[in-house]
Amino acid sequence: MSDPIQVRAPRHRGIYLLPNLFTTGAMFAGFYAIVSAIGGHYAVAALAVFVAGILDGMDGRVARLTNTQSEFGVQYDSLSDLVSFGLAPALVMYTWSLSSLADYGRVWGKIGWAAAFIYAVCAALRLARFNTQVGVADKRYFQGLASPAAAGLCMSFVWTMEKFDIPGPSVAFFAMPLAVIAGLLMVSNVRYFSFKAWPKGDRVPFIWLIAAVLIVVLLLVDTARVLFAVAVIYTVSGPVMTLWGRATRRRRARRARLPE
Repeated sequence: MSDPIQVRAPRHRGIYLLPNLFTTGAMFAGFYAIVSAIGGHYAVAALAVFVAGILDGMDGRVARLTNTQSEFGVQYDSLSDLVSFGLAPALVMYTWSLSSLADYGRVWGKIGWAAAFIYAVCAALRLARFNTQVGVADKRYFQGLASPAAAGLCMSFVWTMEKFDIPGPSVAFFAMPLAVIAGLLMVSNVRYFSFKAWPKGDRVPFIWLIAAVLIVVLLLVDTARVLFAVAVIYTVSGPVMTLWGRATRRRRARRARLPE
């Protein structure tokens, strides 16, 4: 007589708590940035976005270290990024500066909220494109400016201006192109170094340790301006690296066509 067939109980798919707690914290920081901006606390709002960036960088690493990656976590992380690095920076920029363009006329007022919307929708498109390229794109580079980097550029600018008591309305005509450029770079084909494939081993050159210590010291001395300088340098590095790569490929192509 054969043994009775044992029927296994179906496994219930759950969600992993630890990485999603970090993701929830990042979303809360983005939501807090929106609330702070509505209340007129713009430096606090900018700082909250940076806190969201730190938590966002930790959730994926925690998931990989604890082997708790899931499709739910990937989608939840994207929604959190849209709030923290799409909607929050757009609303902070609008309430802090871009809304004041309405003082110059009705058309300028529309341009102000349109600039904020361009940033927000570009962040959404950037995240959607990133999700469709997972597992296909080169991990060493981002296609387009990553949404946390774009948010860091805009929020470090707000933080720096607030630190020096420069009101948002006085720099509205600078904040407007900044928001639009940051948004368009997110959906561009400009390549940015991602730092995901670095370091390749457990050891790094000694010079990198010195550079890290210097950056930490500078951040302690003047956090806002150092963050803004780093954000500007990283934002500019993409177009420079892309143009340099294209020029190099063209030179190689011309050399290949030359007769030996």
